[in-house]
Amino acid sequence: MAAPVIIVGSHVWVEDPHLAWIDGQVTRIDGHNIHVKTKNGKTVVTSVYFPKDTEVSPGGVDDMTKLSYLHEPGVLQNLETRYELNHIYTYTGNILIAVNPFQRLPHLYATDMMEQYKGIGLGELSPHVFAIGDAAYRAMINEGKSNSILVSGESGAGKTETTKMLMRYLAFLGGRSGVEGRTVEQQVLESNPVLEAFGNAKTLRNNNSSRFGKFVEIQFDKHGRISGAAIRTYLLERSRVCQISDPERNYHCFYLLCAAPLEDIKKYKLGNPQSFHYLNQSSCYELDGVDDASEYLETRRAMDVVGISNEEQEAIFRVVAAILHLGNIDFGLGEEIDSSVIKDEKSRFHLNLAAELLMCNAQSLEDALIRRVMVTPEEIITRTLDPDNAIASRDTLAKTIYSHLFDWIVNKINTSIGQDPRSKSIIGVLDIYGFESFKCNSFEQFCINFTNEKLQQHFNQHVFKMEQEEYTKEEIDWSYIEFIDNQDVLDLIEKKPGGIISLLDEACMFPKSTHETFSQKLFQTFKSHERFSKPKLSQTDFTISHYAGEVTYQSNHFIDKNKDYIVAEHQALFTASNCSFVAGLFHALHEDSSRSSKFSSIGSRFKQQLHSLMETLNGTEPHYIRCIKPNNILKPGIFENFNVIHQLRCGGVLEAIRISCAGYPTRLAFYDFLERFGLLAPEVLDGNYDDEVACQMILDKKGLRDYQVGKTKIFLRAGQMAELDARRAEVLGNAARVIQRQFRTCIARKKFRSIRNAAIVLQSFLRGEITRTVHKKLIIEAAALRFQKNFRRYIARKSFVTNRSAAIVLQTGFKGMIARNEFRLRRQTKAAIVIQAHWRGRRAYAYYTRLKKAAVVTQCAWRCRLARRELRMLKLAARETGALKDAKDKLEKRVEELTWRLQLEKRLRTDLEEAKLQEVAKLQEALRTMRSQLKEASVMVLKEQEAAQIAIEEASSVNKKPVVVEDTEKIKSLSNEIEKLKGMLSSETHKADEAKQAHRSALVQNEELSKRLDEAGRKINQLQDSVQRFQEKVSNLESENKVLRQQSLAVSPASRALALRPKTTIIQMQRTPERYTFSNGETKQVQEPETEDRPQKSLNQKQLENQELLLKSISEDIGFSEGKPVAACLIYKCLIHWRSFEVERTNIFNRIIETIASAIEMQENDDVLCYWLSNSATLLMLLERTLKAGSIPPSRHRAMSTSLFGRVSQSFIGSPQSVGFPFMNGRALGGGLDELRQVEAKYPALLFKQQLTAYLEKIYGVIRDRMKREMAPLLAVCIQAPRQPRSGLIKGRSHNNIDAQKALIAHWHSIVTCLNGHLRTMRANYVPSLLIAKVFGQIFSFINVQLFNSLVLRRECCSFSNGEYVKTGLAELEKWCHDATEEFAGSAWDELKHIRQAVGFLVIHQKPKKSLDEITTELCPVLTVQQLYRISTMYSDDKYGTHSVSSEVMASMRQTVSEDTNKSFLLDDDSSIPFSLEDISKSMPNVEVAEIDPPPLIRQNTSFMFLLERSD
Repeated sequence: MAAPVIIVGSHVWVEDPHLAWIDGQVTRIDGHNIHVKTKNGKTVVTSVYFPKDTEVSPGGVDDMTKLSYLHEPGVLQNLETRYELNHIYTYTGNILIAVNPFQRLPHLYATDMMEQYKGIGLGELSPHVFAIGDAAYRAMINEGKSNSILVSGESGAGKTETTKMLMRYLAFLGGRSGVEGRTVEQQVLESNPVLEAFGNAKTLRNNNSSRFGKFVEIQFDKHGRISGAAIRTYLLERSRVCQISDPERNYHCFYLLCAAPLEDIKKYKLGNPQSFHYLNQSSCYELDGVDDASEYLETRRAMDVVGISNEEQEAIFRVVAAILHLGNIDFGLGEEIDSSVIKDEKSRFHLNLAAELLMCNAQSLEDALIRRVMVTPEEIITRTLDPDNAIASRDTLAKTIYSHLFDWIVNKINTSIGQDPRSKSIIGVLDIYGFESFKCNSFEQFCINFTNEKLQQHFNQHVFKMEQEEYTKEEIDWSYIEFIDNQDVLDLIEKKPGGIISLLDEACMFPKSTHETFSQKLFQTFKSHERFSKPKLSQTDFTISHYAGEVTYQSNHFIDKNKDYIVAEHQALFTASNCSFVAGLFHALHEDSSRSSKFSSIGSRFKQQLHSLMETLNGTEPHYIRCIKPNNILKPGIFENFNVIHQLRCGGVLEAIRISCAGYPTRLAFYDFLERFGLLAPEVLDGNYDDEVACQMILDKKGLRDYQVGKTKIFLRAGQMAELDARRAEVLGNAARVIQRQFRTCIARKKFRSIRNAAIVLQSFLRGEITRTVHKKLIIEAAALRFQKNFRRYIARKSFVTNRSAAIVLQTGFKGMIARNEFRLRRQTKAAIVIQAHWRGRRAYAYYTRLKKAAVVTQCAWRCRLARRELRMLKLAARETGALKDAKDKLEKRVEELTWRLQLEKRLRTDLEEAKLQEVAKLQEALRTMRSQLKEASVMVLKEQEAAQIAIEEASSVNKKPVVVEDTEKIKSLSNEIEKLKGMLSSETHKADEAKQAHRSALVQNEELSKRLDEAGRKINQLQDSVQRFQEKVSNLESENKVLRQQSLAVSPASRALALRPKTTIIQMQRTPERYTFSNGETKQVQEPETEDRPQKSLNQKQLENQELLLKSISEDIGFSEGKPVAACLIYKCLIHWRSFEVERTNIFNRIIETIASAIEMQENDDVLCYWLSNSATLLMLLERTLKAGSIPPSRHRAMSTSLFGRVSQSFIGSPQSVGFPFMNGRALGGGLDELRQVEAKYPALLFKQQLTAYLEKIYGVIRDRMKREMAPLLAVCIQAPRQPRSGLIKGRSHNNIDAQKALIAHWHSIVTCLNGHLRTMRANYVPSLLIAKVFGQIFSFINVQLFNSLVLRRECCSFSNGEYVKTGLAELEKWCHDATEEFAGSAWDELKHIRQAVGFLVIHQKPKKSLDEITTELCPVLTVQQLYRISTMYSDDKYGTHSVSSEVMASMRQTVSEDTNKSFLLDDDSSIPFSLEDISKSMPNVEVAEIDPPPLIRQNTSFMFLLERSD
């Protein structure tokens, strides 16, 4: 690569020991060395440097192929810039680089985000893992070819999470239901916990590192639906089972089992992990933030999910526990030489436990570990292994068991998921270990790096193929570009014979081979190989120069780890195991060994697997995702440059850049090239040249060679971009110097003028001072003169004022006296006038009152006379009514009889109640009187007794005086009186008892009368029901007579006059099919002959014909009448006239709904949909205001029936409008809706209302969704401003671009045209304004969502010029809302609040001066902090070069976003129904349905004559 052209002042990247690369400015050039002043203030002298692009966006670029300088520091700086802004995904062509954020970002992976990337081309939206998944899926669907997605990266880079996201998105695109309600992709994802438990472990760099490679094949059928899946695994790290280094851990399953519940621990005879040899080689037993006990339960649940039964789970964990116990078996020296035995009782205990768990014989297990049987032609020799070999045998057994246990689990998962043998294509997701280079690298690292070398070759070929496709697309010559390949490294490793793997297999075949002999063999074979070298300080290590750098391997355990032989003793032991699970594992081993008679090794088998994988990948279209771990401490917000550069090298990204640099690393579109380098040749821009020719003229003018001109781009070789930038910097430097010279001249002139102006000001000031002194003297003299003059004037004026004041006082006194005298005279005169006026008024009022009274008396007398005369005339006319009077009298008599009976019963009940009340009152009054008399008598008796007692005491006090006869007689008289009172009391008590008996008999009689009254009430109710049936029969017969009369009138005009005679009405009523007679309060029904039922049958047939005619009429577009839909009004009038709302069963409603459904089904014409939307809304409004739900209670129903019949009887005197008969109800619909009576709706009517509401919402939704589909492609081209023509780049020519400015908003005019078209269609069909406003509100909400989501997903849209473009378009929409008026636009403009505020934020100036509070409360109150952060990080000012918000505001936003990562920055579209039936009813005006003219089809039919009647 040629050295870039650098001049003094150029910005470059130089190496830095702390930051890897640091930018600075060239201060001096000394030959090949340059002096650079870095940004930290240091000066560096170096010859290794790269040019820096100073015009790159502050937020980086989405695709690093767009970088002007595609080199290592540029790539690193772009990734770091984007990572700081939480943009973790970046493209390099169609390769996705994913930097692990080490935090949850759920808003990036929500369902709405999947919707945004569905069907969108790669690169149209911001980089995302969903875009790669969508590209693979679309390529598979469109081309019918399988695709693969290769996810690579080191441990902790996020490969597993990326794979999960890919699986979720592929399931979103083509998922289907799987077994037991679980989808295939769910089953694959649910298998991850099981595979992680048995295949993942803690390493130095990751707590959950996959120690195996995984290739998930997602199978699709011909319809693009997921039909099956399979998981392939590669190179499980078997040696980790027996050997781990500190601070790593063994496989998770061992620690999970040790943390199992107590019953499981007792079952498997386990304990603390520190007590097991396979686990205590490291001091790390627990992971931060991980609970092994809960993880164990989660693993068991995951095993249930993937179909592993409880018995199989028990067997699996028995095997895992047995491996732990195997590791605790130790060996000591035996009695014989080179023999071994079980070391102690502890080892014997673990041996017995392992045998018990594996269900085999303990002695057989011991023999299998320490003895070997050698079969020779002569004899069978059994030998004992020494302790070291016995330990090696134990570890081999543990690794073999664990390896095949893992394979069994993978096969079980594949069986559970299910594969589709008929699958047409697949999408494979490869999650494989990345390049590894540690301090100690063994056989596992060798195989891993071999895999990555193979994948890197595939990657290089893909990158080179991409380059070829780009060059071919642009039609440039690329035949001489050399392809960079790593085939020499692959030959070094896998070439057969002579490769490292072949030599390793050869060493494994010889029993006496050691790692020293193997290493010497390698040194001899590859001593001259460029990629192979020998370290100086080691005799067994060797170094390979991989694509990612040199790696030194320790060959100590290469031979042991490569051996894959099966020990016959192990196989025989476990084949005979009582555990079918263990026997099945070793039975499979036996089948594998019997099929292969040749030597087998790990390296050879892995090479075969890798070859199979590469064949699969070569048969698919590859897509690459490179995962990067930004730091080793696994924390967010930290970006370690050296660590990232190492991963970029290991991931092959820098290798891909090297491939690109071998060709044309810089590609610029003609427009971008002219915009950047047009100033190098202004005369070219002034000319009317094509863009391609103009670019070529600029390059030729600057003397560049070897560039290529494509169809749309300029391709520059490495270093040419720097040369052009240097020339451009020189031109800009010269221009800057000219500007500085002119500016300094301006400053000097300004300074000179300021000095001259100061001198002039000083001179003026001195001259002014002299003049002011002279002037002051003159002022003093003039002041003295004025003082004298004023003093003299003051003396004279004072004398004058004194004299004048005295004269005024005298004049005031005289004038006041005269005025008071005159006031007294006027007051007396006014009082006299008031008295006279009151007297005259009273006299006139008295005269008026007498006159008025006389007039009233006269008028009353005259009006009475006229009234009597008119009464005589009316009586005379009433006698002449004839048959009308007779019918009236009959009905009146019937009603009077009913009324009389009812009143009689009421009077009887009232009289009875009154008599009862009077009798009770009399009895109560008598009882009260008797009680009061009794009380008085008792009081008198007590008084007499007290008097007698006193008298006795007085008598006893006299000493032996004789008793006086008078006292004795008095006592006797009192006693007699007492007896009389007692008699009276008993008689009164007897009378009270008789009164109580009479009261009881009166109550019994009252109850009897009440029963009789209830019976009379029931009879009255029956009579009322009979009257109601009579009314219904009359209605039916009158309807038939109406039809017959209309037919007869149509046939014979002469009969029209006859039909109008009153007698006809009487005859019609006399033909009632049932006659009623009344006798003794009971109703008797007299049946007419059966021949009278025939008109009823013809009436039903006629009704069906009428319904057919109505449906045929409304199925056509019968238009509108004075803005009212004819079809809706016609349906409503017919249903009201036919009383369809009041019947329990009818099919007219279903037929109307079917007619509407057939009219709108698969309808592509919006005009028809709007027509039915208007009719449905109007009909619903009429139903809402007319129908009332529920049923009337029986008592109320009878009352209404009675009153209705009363109205029938009164109709012969009054107007027929209130009768309710169809033949008289012609004007019932004449008034507005407020005059219509409420109809008691039955169930069919209410169901019809609900169905009609559902169809109204359906039609509304179809119209809205069609408008959205029509708007979507227009919005896609409106979010980004089209590029201006090249003439706009030249200063002073923008005023000639009026046509270009009109073209810029042509797409917005298309949207406005579309909106106007739909508005015209709706208004032409008189759609209610509420529905129009709602649909446009949702359409504007859709525009808001689409524009805003596109804005935050596309970096090129978040620019200043694009904000101005969108703002101009939004102004067009605002103008449309204003022109459409608020009646039809409603709140549509408010629905654009998100995009309006986002665009307003893009185009405001001085963003760095705005605080976060100002932005969130004043500028963008609707936008969330997540949305503002997204816009701020993607913003670029392509017009004025200003910056986004300040770093403090950005930091505050970043902190808020990191605290709440669950909120998505995308908006959701609203597809609900934004109105209710009540809203429609309230918003629509009253409809005069009687004023609607019926269509010609039914106007000529006599059955619909009621539609022709009008209101007065």
